[in-house]
Parts: sequence; structure tokens; C-alpha cells
Amino acid sequence: MHRDKHSPKGQNKSNDFKAQTKIIFRYLLKFTATNTMTSNATGIPQKNICRIKRNLEKKGLLQEAERKLCKVTGHRASYLTTNKELFKIK
Repeated sequence: MHRDKHSPKGQNKSNDFKAQTKIIFRYLLKFTATNTMTSNATGIPQKNICRIKRNLEKKGLLQEAERKLCKVTGHRASYLTTNKELFKIK
């Protein structure tokens, strides 16, 4: 069934995405973390974090602080931040 994007259900998705963006932005302001670490800490699904990360990067509000082993997965990963004091000069 096709949902109208103007329906209350469509608005809830938009509102959830905005709320998740705020949560992730605030979390990465305090902590430098990978997508997996952020997902575990906030409860927001990793696929949503990837989309939010891309949007924040495009707006210049998020950067990769460093690449090193993730504390959760043990794989090399990007540690992210929204703290402008930690941004690399471009």
C-alpha cells in the first residue's frame, strides 16, 4: 500500500529522523565515536546513522576526527565528531 507523504505516519517518520539527528549531533559533540559505537550508545539503527552522518557532513556539521580500530567491532573505522574544535582544517 502506498502511503501519502502528508499523512500523519509520514510526518512521524520525518519527526523521528529530526529527533534522531539531534540525538546523534549532541552525542558526537560530547564523544568521538564510530557509527557502531554511536548506534550502541543511542539505540538508533546504524543504517539511520549512516544517512544522518551524510546529511550532517554535507552541511559541514560533522567530520571524521580519526581512523583507528573500533572499540566495538575491532575493525578499522572512522571516529566521528560534531565538535568544531576537533575539525580538521580544509
